[in-house]
Amino acid sequence: MSAAAPTSSPIGAPAGSRAPFEVITAAPRDGSTQARAGRLTLPHGVVETPQFMPVGTNATVKALDPDDLERAGASIVLANTYHLYLRPGHERIQRLGGLHRFMAWDRPLLTDSGGFQVVSLDQLRSIDDDGVTFKSHLDGSAHRLTPEASIEIQAALGADVAVAFDHPVFPSSPRAVVADATARTERWAERSLEAHARSERARELGQSLFGVIQGGLDPELRAESTQTIAALPFDGLNIGGLAGDETPIQRADALRVVVPLLADDPRPRYLMGLGSPIDLLDAVDLGVDLFDSVLPARVARTGQVWIPGGRLNLRNAAFLDDPNPIEEGCPCPACRRFSRAYLAHLFRARELLGYRLATCHNLTFTLDFMARIRAAIQAGRFPDVRQELRVRAGRIRAGEAAGEPA
Repeated sequence: MSAAAPTSSPIGAPAGSRAPFEVITAAPRDGSTQARAGRLTLPHGVVETPQFMPVGTNATVKALDPDDLERAGASIVLANTYHLYLRPGHERIQRLGGLHRFMAWDRPLLTDSGGFQVVSLDQLRSIDDDGVTFKSHLDGSAHRLTPEASIEIQAALGADVAVAFDHPVFPSSPRAVVADATARTERWAERSLEAHARSERARELGQSLFGVIQGGLDPELRAESTQTIAALPFDGLNIGGLAGDETPIQRADALRVVVPLLADDPRPRYLMGLGSPIDLLDAVDLGVDLFDSVLPARVARTGQVWIPGGRLNLRNAAFLDDPNPIEEGCPCPACRRFSRAYLAHLFRARELLGYRLATCHNLTFTLDFMARIRAAIQAGRFPDVRQELRVRAGRIRAGEAAGEPA
C-alpha cells in the first residue's frame, strides 16, 4: 500500500531566493500528471527541463570530449566536488581559469557537494555535527570537509550551480539513522547558505545554490525536511536520499510526499542519481525537473546499449555478424557509421573506441528521450503519449540495467 502524503499546505519560495527558473508549461489542473516543462537560466546558458545531466566525475564524461556531449544533446553536465578536490585540486583548477575552461565545456555545469562520496567511504570516514573527517581513497591522506569547505571548493571550481553539503543515507536505513542525517542536513543547509552568501567569488560568478531535501522513505521525515529546506532561500531544491536501494514504488511514494508540498514553489526540483529511461519517465510524471546519473555511460562500457523498448548486449555472439546499426535513424556516431558487428568486435578486442561509441549512443538515446518528454508536455499531450513513452523506455530499471539484480 502506498504511503499517504501528510496533509500540509504547499510551500512558496522564501523571500531572497533568486529562483532563475521559469515554469513554461504547468502540470494540468485535472491531475492526470504532475509533469511540467521549464527553463533554468544560468550564466553559461539555458537548460530546458525536464532534463538529464550526464556525469563528468573527474571533469570528463568517461571516453567523451565536449563535442561528443554537445552532439548527444547535453545542455548541462555534473562534475564531482569530492574527486576534483582530491585530484587535481580546486585551487589548481581555479588558477587555470575555472572548471569550464579546464574541461573546455562552455555550457552550464553543476557540482555536487561531495557529501555522497564522503559518506560512502564507510570505514574511511567519521561524521560529527561540524563535518566529515575522511581518508582519501587515492592515497589514504586525511582530509576534513565541512559545509563551509564544500562551498569554498565549489566556488573555486566555478560551477553555475553549487549544492549544499548534506548527509545522505541509504533509503533502507533505520528511522533513527535517517532522522539524525536529516536533522544534520538541515543544520548544514543553513551553514552552506551563510558560506555561499559570504563568498565573493560565488557572487562574481552569479553561482546558484541548491539545497537538499532528505528524509528517506518515512513520510513524516520527508515532509518535515521538505518544509524546512524549502523555507530557506535556495535557488533550487534537490530531492536526495533516493535512487538508492528503494523500490520504484517506495520512490514514487516519497515523491508523492515532496511534490505536493512544493506545488506553489517556483524553484526547480532535482532528483539526484536517477538514470534509467523508465525511472526518468516515472519521476517526470510525478513532477521532477532535473536528474543526473552515471548509469547510461557506465552500462555502455559493459557493452549494453539502449534501444526503443529495451537494450542490446553487444558482447553477445548474436551480434558478431549483424550488419545493422544499433538503432536505425539514431544520429549518434555509432549508429551513423558503424554496425553492431563492428561494435561487438571492438568490445571483444577491448578497443577504447567501443566504449566511446556505446557511451555516445546511450547518452544520445537518453537525452533524445528527455526531449520527447519535453515536447509532449509542451504540446499538452503528455498524458496521452505516456504509454507510448513507456514502451520506448522499456522496463529496465537501474539495477537490472547495471547488470545487477533488479
